[in-house]
Amino acid sequence: MKAMTIAAIALLACTSAHAAGPEPGRFSLTLLGGGDFPVSGDVHDGATVDVPDLGPLNPALSGVGAQLRIGSRAHDRVYDMASTYGVGMAWGLSERMEVFGELREMHASAGSVQVGEAYVPALDVALPVYGRFSSYQAWSAEVGVRWFFMDPGFARPYVAARLGGTETNDIDATFEIPAANILIPDAPFYEKKWALSAGLDVGVNIPLSERASFIAETGVRYVDDLEGDDSAIGPLGLSRINDTGRRISVPVTLALRWDF
Repeated sequence: MKAMTIAAIALLACTSAHAAGPEPGRFSLTLLGGGDFPVSGDVHDGATVDVPDLGPLNPALSGVGAQLRIGSRAHDRVYDMASTYGVGMAWGLSERMEVFGELREMHASAGSVQVGEAYVPALDVALPVYGRFSSYQAWSAEVGVRWFFMDPGFARPYVAARLGGTETNDIDATFEIPAANILIPDAPFYEKKWALSAGLDVGVNIPLSERASFIAETGVRYVDDLEGDDSAIGPLGLSRINDTGRRISVPVTLALRWDF
């Protein structure tokens, strides 16, 4: 993304700008990169369940019961900013409107958080429960419409709406209660699945030359619920905590566009 920004500034300094935005019947190609910041939606829900015997998780605790108190955890508590890269294509319907399609990849590194506690009545103590979730990786395919303002030849603001699908890769979770020497490694948590995605964009298209332009864009993105995998957490009575996964985020995107 840094290289893209430097290239755009260099082009802006050495070329004369003539046009920005769509033209009727003209095709454009866009290369984009940026970051995606989660602002709402949960990685998992909360639940409170009784576990009568911790023996299957740690033989030394055979016969000892506990109450698992799991709280919901939002995307922004588990994952940092995701990096995004993609390519877009558009077809001009007029000097103020175009239809577009976009393919985008998003990746956020694995994240760790305290997910709750395990209360042990026999000891009258609550032990922290930690979860580490594998990386969040998704691929989106979306189509939409952009509306441009102001006249061609200058920087032009625009708004856009998009709709499509996002395939999120499977996510595993490792749960640990260090004080009880309990570890559940690499438990399947979400299955790989396509889900509805949509978004609204606002941006500005800045001409660099007669056929090239620089784009700065932000907006809001929505990805619907993921598909929970209960094979590991179901026997603990926690099957409902992964009946979510929806994500609302704010992307910040820089792009270079060529009109042909």
